[in-house]
This record gives sequence, C-alpha cells and structure tokens, in this order.
Amino acid sequence: MKSIDLRGIACPTNFVKAKLALEMIDEGEQVEFLIDDGEPVKNVPRSLKGDGHKLLGLKQDDAGHYLLLIEKVGE
Repeated sequence: MKSIDLRGIACPTNFVKAKLALEMIDEGEQVEFLIDDGEPVKNVPRSLKGDGHKLLGLKQDDAGHYLLLIEKVGE
C-alpha cells in the first residue's frame, strides 16, 4: 500500500495532491495519507469522499497527525 505524507501542506493544496495521487493508481487500490489536525482532517476526507472514493479509516497517531485510509473508486 502506498503512503503519502501531506503533513505541513495547507488546504486546498493537500487535497489536490491527494487527488493527483489517486489518479495514479488503479480502482480498488488503497492509499494511506498522513494529514495534519485542523482544516486538513476536516476537509481532505470530506472532499475525497465527495469525489466518490471510499473512506476506510481515519485515526490519530501519537504525534497528533492523522492517518487517512482511502480506497479508489471509479474513474
């Protein structure tokens, strides 16, 4: 599984980078994104879900960042 670090990247750039990463994989594949607390954890999962992708998990790590697991759905 691919893991992409989006920590330190502001909205909406983090969403754009996440969307581009999903374009590079096949339908059904999963990607883990590392995102910051605050706006990113509110906006990135919602925006990717709004694009039709499947939100498989969102959990906070010990450092206060979030691990977002997404499955690509459709083209």
